[in-house]
Amino acid sequence: MAEGMAEVSGLADDRVLLGRTSTAERVSDILRSRIAEGYFPPGTRLSEDSIGGALGVSRNTLREAFRLLTHERLLVHQLNRGVFVRVLTVEDVEDIYRTRRLVECAVVRGLALDEPPFALDAVAGAVEDGVRAAAGKDWKGVSTANIHFHRELVALAGSARTDELMRSVFAELRLAFHIVADPRRLHEPYLERNQRILDTLREGRAAQAERLLAAYLEDSLANLVEVYRRRVGADG
Repeated sequence: MAEGMAEVSGLADDRVLLGRTSTAERVSDILRSRIAEGYFPPGTRLSEDSIGGALGVSRNTLREAFRLLTHERLLVHQLNRGVFVRVLTVEDVEDIYRTRRLVECAVVRGLALDEPPFALDAVAGAVEDGVRAAAGKDWKGVSTANIHFHRELVALAGSARTDELMRSVFAELRLAFHIVADPRRLHEPYLERNQRILDTLREGRAAQAERLLAAYLEDSLANLVEVYRRRVGADG
């Protein structure tokens, strides 16, 4: 796979995010965001020299950042070859969705214990972002808005630990989305379903919203697995 040599030059723009107290955690935050955005697609070999030079960090700091992202299952170390952005398997995708169902549905179910109206401004903002992106035929933007929608649903739990857990899960999910040849077909149908879940929560019907979300995730998994299997068949 390509080493992304041309792309890493853009990382120099991120140096300002490091400040004077550069840490492996800050470097991993930058690389995690770049991976999620598709800046480093699945299968890309990450060059220590190029990335370290672009960010202005030491080799040891960069290696620690790589280790953190490997622990999050975003990178993989291949002996005598280097560090690569992971290419997910169907089993990986199924496990990601298993985690999503456990967490996202539990969060929405938990809203039934609260008194409406719920704090849905951020969720509504993600829905609006998706509609705007679709109007501009920005299907990558629709994908991003969809993930933000689910991230904001999780945030309704008010749990920093749950947010942290799902940040890694959603970043890993983006790896799966990057192999999709027709992102419009994959993501556009869920804009209406996002709106329906939002409307149901606005009505205070958390139990119904959970049912809608569970069906949503089941359909999304089936569609993504179909894409993966078609891709494997084409590559074979």
